[in-house]
Amino acid sequence: MTQRASACGKVILLGEHAVVYGTPAIAAGIERGAWAEVSLADVGPSTLEIGDRRAVADAQSEDDLARAFSALVGSDRAFSVRAHSELPPGGGLGSSAALAVSIARAIEMYTSAAPHERELRAAERALAWERVFHGNPSGIDMYAAANGGTFEFVRGRGGQPIEAGAELWLCIGLSGSGASTKTMVESVARQFQRRPELQARTLDGIGALVRNASLAIQVGDLVGLGRLMDLNQMMLAGLLLSTQPIEQLCTLARGAGALGAKLTGSGGGGSVIALVPAPGGSEDEGSDVAKAVLRAWKLAGFEGFVTRVGATGR
Repeated sequence: MTQRASACGKVILLGEHAVVYGTPAIAAGIERGAWAEVSLADVGPSTLEIGDRRAVADAQSEDDLARAFSALVGSDRAFSVRAHSELPPGGGLGSSAALAVSIARAIEMYTSAAPHERELRAAERALAWERVFHGNPSGIDMYAAANGGTFEFVRGRGGQPIEAGAELWLCIGLSGSGASTKTMVESVARQFQRRPELQARTLDGIGALVRNASLAIQVGDLVGLGRLMDLNQMMLAGLLLSTQPIEQLCTLARGAGALGAKLTGSGGGGSVIALVPAPGGSEDEGSDVAKAVLRAWKLAGFEGFVTRVGATGR
């Protein structure tokens, strides 16, 4: 018997990097994500296929994927896993966490534990995977992958759902390059160590933006939310997290009518999110502004897509 499970991708609307230091961030699930199919293997070790990549669970391997997979599956039983992510790796959209949660969920379906306990154990498995790739992750990607929705997240406390007063739609643009979350987090940490006053000013500033953004989301003030996103992008750029393609994506989006635009995730590459008005009627492809943003990006050589924010994590 084969078990199948899925998890959603994520965007951070405001607060990346500051969340590592205990400052709240606002994140959400998106409709694109990952899925995994798992079956019991006759003999070990466990194997994993993701597209054209194949890994064998090995805690001593030099391959991060092999070590992460080993940390997730453990050594009790052997599994054959086939997984797929609709999210670009290194794009700041939670591809790694979505894969980890979907694989862990499918594996836990082979246990006799109650559904709630299976979710807890799947989260533990997924966290072991994430630690191999990201060192000391905040947990925000995993929370989004497992739960979806729109939420305020505090490290060590988890997420608190936010009830949005209006539909949130985003255009997501791909910069064409990725960066290691671990590397970018370490870069910010070095800056904060050299300049403690920068840390205090940055965390206070981003914290204020997040508080105001939470209120804007609740009352449906999309214009205000967009402006707060722009301010957050300025602060992230000040931490040397932005790049020329990211700035170009943001500028093109605003010029096409987006309400606000910023990088999402660790920076140094990855993706840009641009807030756009909700479409009229039931158009899945988004509003006229969304179409204009995607067209501007395409003409400049960037790929992108439009998505509703707040997808569920199952």
